[in-house]
Amino acid sequence: MSTLIFRTTLPTFEYLRPNSLEEALELKAKYGGDAMILAGGTDLLVDIRMGAKKPKYVIDIKGIKEVSELKYVEGKGLEIGSAVTLSEIERSKIVREKFHVLWDAVRRLADFSLRTRATLAGNIANASPASDSAPALLVLGAEVELSSTRGTRKLPIKKFFKWVKQTYMEPDEILTRIFVPEPPKDSKGMYLKFTRITVEDLSVVGIAGLTANLREPEKRIVRLAYASVAPTPILVEEVEEIFKRDRPIKELIREAVEAVKKKTSPITDVRGTAEYRRHLIEFGTAYLLNKLLGVME
Repeated sequence: MSTLIFRTTLPTFEYLRPNSLEEALELKAKYGGDAMILAGGTDLLVDIRMGAKKPKYVIDIKGIKEVSELKYVEGKGLEIGSAVTLSEIERSKIVREKFHVLWDAVRRLADFSLRTRATLAGNIANASPASDSAPALLVLGAEVELSSTRGTRKLPIKKFFKWVKQTYMEPDEILTRIFVPEPPKDSKGMYLKFTRITVEDLSVVGIAGLTANLREPEKRIVRLAYASVAPTPILVEEVEEIFKRDRPIKELIREAVEAVKKKTSPITDVRGTAEYRRHLIEFGTAYLLNKLLGVME
């Protein structure tokens, strides 16, 4: 294991580089909330520099093989190690073809240079309401694997986020993998991102959509999840129930839009006003549903 003391423009912390996952878990058990995990560092180092986070120890897991693999098992799904970068996911043909909504979200996240360093696990562990990857993972029904010296547990991602920048991870746990179940073969997915200037900016509103089994109302899958509209990324579960009714699709779309409006609570910040966000939520939801459901306006 490598150990360094950093005293640069950043606040002082001890940098630890374990050689295995077991060693990393032992360090996290030892230091708990005083230690933070470094995989890509694109969020963590910015937060440290700004004083938002003040770890005494930083545990670098980038070189650990157990969390550096992107695996696909046909019929089961995707396993994404916590050190897998966004660019690795973006380059994956399997992700693009079978998990398109995730690929669509990842390619719109930050710029190319950041995607070569940033990780999917880091993007969700940061628990930003504006996370672009979280809505895609929510509609796909992903789970996170949380590991510690006490053992390993899986948590549905819809139960992972607690509040702004807060999750239900325990102080001694490390997010080690993300599991994404394979969607039905006829599924369609899309991520719609509204920004102030370019797609590389943080989202003013982000919407992920997934549809499948559209011919039989009782078996329909129509899911919508959002970024930048609440204290955490959210899945609006009422939408799926609405579309299981055997009624005209346009009528169901209007009902879904109203359900989403009731479940979202946008705020005013530097990226946009609450009123503007409400407009984008209404317009974007209708647009995305029409697009995925093949409805011509």
